[in-house]
Amino acid sequence: MSNTAVFGKRKEPHTIIIARGDRISHFTVRPWLAALFATVLVAVAVGYLLATSYLVLRDDMLGAAIARQARMQHAYEDRIAALRSQVDRITSYRLLDQQLMETKVAELLSRQSVLAKRSSRLAPLLDQARASGIAPQGGRLDPASIPVPAIREEPDGSKRTLFRPQTPVRAGTDQAAAESPAETPGDGTTPVIALSRLGSSLDDLESDQINQISALASSARALRRKIVTDARNAGLPLQVPAPETEGTGGPFIPARVEDTAPEVFENELEALNRELEALENIRGKLRAFPISNPAPGHRLTSNFGYRRDPIIGKSAFHSGIDLSLKTGSPVYAAGSGTVVRAGRNGGYGNMVEIRHAGGLTTRYAHLSRIYVKPGQTVAAGEKIAASGSTGRSTGPHLHFEVRRNQKAVNPMTYLEAGRRLGPYL
Repeated sequence: MSNTAVFGKRKEPHTIIIARGDRISHFTVRPWLAALFATVLVAVAVGYLLATSYLVLRDDMLGAAIARQARMQHAYEDRIAALRSQVDRITSYRLLDQQLMETKVAELLSRQSVLAKRSSRLAPLLDQARASGIAPQGGRLDPASIPVPAIREEPDGSKRTLFRPQTPVRAGTDQAAAESPAETPGDGTTPVIALSRLGSSLDDLESDQINQISALASSARALRRKIVTDARNAGLPLQVPAPETEGTGGPFIPARVEDTAPEVFENELEALNRELEALENIRGKLRAFPISNPAPGHRLTSNFGYRRDPIIGKSAFHSGIDLSLKTGSPVYAAGSGTVVRAGRNGGYGNMVEIRHAGGLTTRYAHLSRIYVKPGQTVAAGEKIAASGSTGRSTGPHLHFEVRRNQKAVNPMTYLEAGRRLGPYL
């Protein structure tokens, strides 16, 4: 019973017999070899399952990574497209702003050029006004005082707005530094605000020019009227045309300053020119009157009117005034006019007679020398002779007469008028 065969409990190795036709093969399988084979088989199966699972999982992970990468690429491309569109918009805006800036700068430069031309036209009138004792009070008349910007093209083709005028290059100063003003005004304002301020400055300058011209014209008109009034109060027969009635009217139609400024400037400039010409005309008429002292700084020795004759001692009419001068002292024309007589004339001795405006004539007698001749035109204050003691005279002096329509009048009336009107001349 002890030798009963039980499968798997035998200690002897198993023998496997394989019959193939007439051939019979057998081999013995030891227990440890069977266990090894089973172990290898299990390991291969487990490895296959693991490799299959890894490949499947790897495909899923790669697919997910590729999908995520595709999503990221699409998002990146969308972002790039959005940024590119934004850059295009910004570039378009910058181009529009640059064009607007260039247009505005060109307009400012054109306005400054116009104002500069106006200043050059105004300069001679200002000089004439100053010579007449009229000068502008305050205000700006020089457009060069306003630094209008300019557009400069850089070597790379870009354009740059310059808000400060280029300063002259001094010795030892770098050329690039001297010609590289800041792109911004330097006070934190934007270019648009800076251009707006410059435009306002040019508006103020234009208004100042017009206001100053108008003020000068009003001053010239007031001065002319004062001169006429003072001349008439002084007894001078000054003839001026009566002012025309200045009636105006019409419906009120508001106008823009920028449209009317050129016409207003021309009208005011023409008015100033007329007033200065009228003022100078009045001054010319005054200078034609014998109101200048023919021997300034010398003492009056005999008045106009009745006096005791210095030679015979009887009462006589003195048709002029006598001024104490040494022989050879200069004698000047009392007013502008034309010489009608220059030579010997009886008791006057050597005499010069000048015809002036308003039917007035002047006589300068007892001269030692005469420097003018009949028909010659002389100006007020021009040297015409030298004093002496020729004719009916007791000693060197100047006999000065003023005659109106050939009738002797008091010369002191005109000399006193000359003292009052002198500041206007």
